[in-house]
Amino acid sequence: MSLLLNIFGADPNSLPYNLGVLKANTPPILFYAVPAMVFFTAIEVFISFRQERKYYDTKETIGSVLVGIGNLLISLVVNLGLILLVVWIWKMVPWRMELNWWTFIPCYIIFDFCSYWAHRYSHENRFLWATHVAHHSGEKYNLAVSFRLSWIQHFKTPFFIPAMICGFHPYVFFVSSQVAVLFQFWVHTEYIKKLPIIDFIFAAPSNHRVHHGTQEQYIDKNYGATFIIWDRIFGTFEPEGEKVIYGLTTNIPNKANPFYINFHEPIDIIKDVRKAKGLKKKLYMIFGSPYKIMLEKNAEAEAAAKAKEMLNATPAEKEPVA
Repeated sequence: MSLLLNIFGADPNSLPYNLGVLKANTPPILFYAVPAMVFFTAIEVFISFRQERKYYDTKETIGSVLVGIGNLLISLVVNLGLILLVVWIWKMVPWRMELNWWTFIPCYIIFDFCSYWAHRYSHENRFLWATHVAHHSGEKYNLAVSFRLSWIQHFKTPFFIPAMICGFHPYVFFVSSQVAVLFQFWVHTEYIKKLPIIDFIFAAPSNHRVHHGTQEQYIDKNYGATFIIWDRIFGTFEPEGEKVIYGLTTNIPNKANPFYINFHEPIDIIKDVRKAKGLKKKLYMIFGSPYKIMLEKNAEAEAAAKAKEMLNATPAEKEPVA
């Protein structure tokens, strides 16, 4: 009993609703890591250009940097509210844990499990896809792609409530969340090839390259953020085979404008909802599968193009060949 009290008997009054105190005791790991991330990205840019690998596109890189800066600024504000939410939940649950370093391990595993489902639904639900599409909009695969975190990605926060209500100390929770984001930096590269043993457990570069693929066999695969084991369990794993073609199934034209990168999909959703007839179709355009909606829209566009071609054809061209 005493052991349980030592683990789960944290005093709820030991953490105040004081942002100054909470921020001072929560290390901003991501902000400390930014210089290192920029340094290694610069090295990759230099090497790729020296080797003429063409892993970087100037406009895309500008877009990635601007999206990343915007995300950092937005996260500074949003995380203030998130810190208070996590502290409130921690105070409410009766199994709240003391601040112990080893609780980072189960917290990280549970957090990553939540990340898997948040990521998966971000690909299977168009409303959530709009909060994630910015990350996939680059047609080159490089370390700078890790900066492309959507400005509206925080809509997926509810997926992490199960990790919050487990009672992990808020400081442990926030360290886990930052380490999880930082882990995903190094996997965005073409320079690290397959890592046989590591690839079986972790979402290493080879596994994550598949996730960014536009080929049919790669679409909606390998959602794991840190551990690829979730994909193996839930049937969404796909090994890297043929060379991956990156980007979106319909790539965006404006590659450097961070506002377009972040908001082109919500704008398209609004347009599609306006065109859709009936409530069921309108809801489908908001919450349906992005991939299926894309296929339907492409089929409709192709049919419309053929109809227009037939309408403009001469009478001789319209006659069937005997």
